[in-house]
Amino acid sequence: MVKLKNYNVVLAHFVLFLTFILNVSCNPPRLCVTKIEGKQIAITNQNSEVPAIERFINPYREHIDKDLSTVLAFAPETLDKSGEWQTPMGNLFADVVYLKGNPIFKSRENKSMDIVLLNHGGIRSIIPKGNITARTAFEIMPFENSLVVIALKGEQIEELIQYFIREKKPHPLHGLSFTIDKDNVAKNIQIQGKYFDKETIYYVGTNDYLSNGGDNMTFFKKGIQKYDLEYKLRNILIDYFKEVDTVSIISDQRITVEK
Repeated sequence: MVKLKNYNVVLAHFVLFLTFILNVSCNPPRLCVTKIEGKQIAITNQNSEVPAIERFINPYREHIDKDLSTVLAFAPETLDKSGEWQTPMGNLFADVVYLKGNPIFKSRENKSMDIVLLNHGGIRSIIPKGNITARTAFEIMPFENSLVVIALKGEQIEELIQYFIREKKPHPLHGLSFTIDKDNVAKNIQIQGKYFDKETIYYVGTNDYLSNGGDNMTFFKKGIQKYDLEYKLRNILIDYFKEVDTVSIISDQRITVEK
C-alpha cells in the first residue's frame, strides 16, 4: 500500500507539470518593440513611386484649383490693411462679419450684435484690384477661426476702447465710434449710433482666438456670456463675395483724433 501511495503522489506531480508545460506552450508569444528606426524618403523625380503619387493626387488638385479659381466678385481698387486707426480693408471685414453674422445671432438668441472687433494681424493678405476668387478669401484668412459673440458689461467696453487707444493699430471695427482727445481719452462714444451707456450689456462679435484673450484682448475673458456661432470668418468672406457683384469701398472714420 505504501508503494501505491508514493506512485499516486508522483503521478499527480507529473500531471501538474505536464499541464503547466501545455499551458505555456499554447499561449501566444508576447511580442515587444525593442528598436525603432526611421528614415526620410525624398519625393523626387528619381523616386520610382512619384508618378503613382502624382496620378493619385492630380484629380484632387485639379478639382480644388478649379474651386479656388472661380471668380466670385470684383474689387474696383486694391484694399489693404495699412493705416493708422482704420482702413478700408478693416472696415469692410468688420462690416461683412456683422452683415453675415448678426442675422444668425438674432435667429438663435433673439439678440443683436452691437460691435464687431477683429484683430489687425489676423488679416494676412490684400484684396487686389480686379477679380476676387475663393483663393482670395483663403489668402486673407488662412486660419480656421470662427465667429463668437461675447456679452460685455460697460466697464469692459471701456477697457476695449482703452486697448484701442493704447495699441494704436487699425483693428477692424464695426458699430463703435469715438474721438480721442488731447489727453488721450475717448469721448463722444457711440455704439450703433447711440451714446454709450455704462449700465448696458453689449454684444461684441469677434473670433474664437480673441475671445480667449488673444492679442492681449483680456477684456473678452471677462464676458458674462459667450455664443459660438460656428461660422468661420473665411466662409463669411466667401459668402459675401458670392452675394455681391462689386465689393464696397468703406472709408468712413470710426475713430477720430482731436486736433
